[in-house]
Amino acid sequence: MAFTLPDLPYAHDALAAKGMSAETLEYHHDLHHNAYVTNGNAAIAGTEWEGKSLEEIIKGTYNPTAVAQNGIFNNISQLWNHNQFWEMMSPNDTAIPGELEKALNESFGSVDEFKKQFSAAGAGQFGSGWAWLVKDTDGSLKVTKTENGVNPLCFGQTALLGCDVWEHSYYIDFRNKRPVYLTNFLDNLVNWENVAGRL
Repeated sequence: MAFTLPDLPYAHDALAAKGMSAETLEYHHDLHHNAYVTNGNAAIAGTEWEGKSLEEIIKGTYNPTAVAQNGIFNNISQLWNHNQFWEMMSPNDTAIPGELEKALNESFGSVDEFKKQFSAAGAGQFGSGWAWLVKDTDGSLKVTKTENGVNPLCFGQTALLGCDVWEHSYYIDFRNKRPVYLTNFLDNLVNWENVAGRL
């Protein structure tokens, strides 16, 4: 069965008051995300990966020795990344649940220090990529960054929070001010209940 573009979990303009405009979501979800769906389906058609899950394809096609990944991986990984990304944001104000706050304090010393490290990872990713909060294979929480469409599944990690730092994610609203976009993402857009549910 071919993959499909999931609907946004909120209206296109639902995040506008929090710094992510309807225009950004129209381009980012309706065009960019949809292109990953279309191109990913075309890339796996007639291959051994047809009928496999997104996670199976990502883990099976990732090449750890290469910076430039193959077309199947690039599109399917970005499809998965964006499926998560929309769910990780909310138009509603959500407090950090106690269990997650405790885990962040234990791993980073404070929530503010976590945010500082996460923002630095996203701002420091040269070119396109993602910043992540992950639960590592040993159960600890870590901040990571990945190039292009690479994600924590490639390393056996659990993605708790991801922020897209490709320019199409922020340029309409923040122009070239990626650090400001990251701060706004953490302070206004994150669905912390969703993040906590991934622990």
